[in-house]
Amino acid sequence: MKRTHLPLNALRVFDAAARHLSFTRAADELAVTPAAVGQQIRALEDVLGVVLFRRTSKGLELTDEAQAGLGALRTGFLHFEEAVQVMQAGQSSHVYTIAAPREFVAGWLAPRLAAFRKDNPQARFVIVDGEATDFTEANLDLAIRWTDGPGDLEGAPLGSAESVTIGEGEWIGWPGDLADSGGEGDAAKPAISVSDAGQAIAAALAGMGKAQVPALLVEGLVESGILNIEAAPAPCRRGYWLVAPRPQWRQKKVQALVTALTVG
Repeated sequence: MKRTHLPLNALRVFDAAARHLSFTRAADELAVTPAAVGQQIRALEDVLGVVLFRRTSKGLELTDEAQAGLGALRTGFLHFEEAVQVMQAGQSSHVYTIAAPREFVAGWLAPRLAAFRKDNPQARFVIVDGEATDFTEANLDLAIRWTDGPGDLEGAPLGSAESVTIGEGEWIGWPGDLADSGGEGDAAKPAISVSDAGQAIAAALAGMGKAQVPALLVEGLVESGILNIEAAPAPCRRGYWLVAPRPQWRQKKVQALVTALTVG
C-alpha cells in the first residue's frame, strides 16, 4: 500500500482497541464514541481484507493476522512520536535567524536584540541581510520588511508608519522612499540616488542634500543629539513590519521575541 493511502487514523484506533481489547475503553482514550471506534475498525478491515477482532464469551480477541502486524505498527507509531519530538525540539531552539535591511539592523534592531539577549542569555542570533529573503531557503524565523502590511504572512508593525525629512538642499532618493512611490515635484526626481535608507541618512548628514526616511531609523540619532528635526513626523503608507509564515509565527520562541520587539 502506498504511503499516501495509509489509513493512519484507523490504524491509531486499531492500536487503542488492541491495547484495551475494548471498543468502549478505546473510545474513552480517543474521546470518541464506541460506535465510531467500531466503524473505523470495520473500515480498516475492509481496506486490509482481514478480520482484526473476534468476539468471544470473554470479550474481544485479536486474530492471528492482527497480532502479526501489531508489533510493527506500534514501532511505527514510536517513530512518529520521535519525529514530532525532534521537530518540536528544533522549534524550541534558542537560535533566531532574522532577515532585515542592513540599515534597520544598525539603526533600530541591534540594541533591542542586545536587550532581549540580556534577559535571555541563551538566545543566539543569525542576521541575514535583505528584506526579500525567502523563508524556506534561508530557514528564517522572522523577517523585517519595509512594506504596507504583512500580506500573506502573519505580522506586527514595528513603531508607527511615519517619515521625516532630514538635511537641506536637493533631494536624495532611495528605492523605498515616498518619492519613488508616487511623490510629486522635485521629490519625485532626486538629484542623488542611493541604494537604501541608511545611505540616504548618511548622505544627508554629510551635507549632500535632504532625504525622506523612516522616522524609526533616526530615533537614536535624535535622542543622541546627532540629528535635530524640527518638523513633526508625517504619516506614510509604508512602515517596518515584523513578519513570518504562520507555523514560524506561532512558535513560542518567536512569540517571545515578537513581544519584546513590539511592546513599548
